[in-house]
Amino acid sequence: MMCPFCRHGETKVIDSRTSQQFAIRRRRECLNSECGRRFTTYEKIEDSPLRVVKKDGTRIPFDRDKIRAGLEKACYKRPVSENQIEAIICEVEADVYENFDREVASRYIGEKVFGMLREVDQVAFVRFASVYREFKDVNDFVEELEPMLKSGRPRT
Repeated sequence: MMCPFCRHGETKVIDSRTSQQFAIRRRRECLNSECGRRFTTYEKIEDSPLRVVKKDGTRIPFDRDKIRAGLEKACYKRPVSENQIEAIICEVEADVYENFDREVASRYIGEKVFGMLREVDQVAFVRFASVYREFKDVNDFVEELEPMLKSGRPRT
């Protein structure tokens, strides 16, 4: 911290305490022997919310409720519990906050949801895939389903 009076680059903290508005109040003293003045600084945590970069390049704040809305549409009238949906949302959110600081591509979020939903319910997975992958015709569905059909996984 630089002294505001003499511009000396070294100061020491004499006292630290929290104040209103989630700020930290610090009492400092200049270490320049000719100055030695005391002053107060306030430190506030800078909140920079995670932003999602959409396909068209626009940036919007990360919103877990948008993931929930997509999952609820895909799982409508399917045997997928609210707990399973919440578990997917929590896992995706934790992964995003763990791996990204400021921005995450919407494609990354979609792929995470996509992969997890495949394991929970195949019909919900196809519904989500049809919107997420923007299927244009039946052939797009067939291409997406072929690997699943070849693996011989039991139906849900």
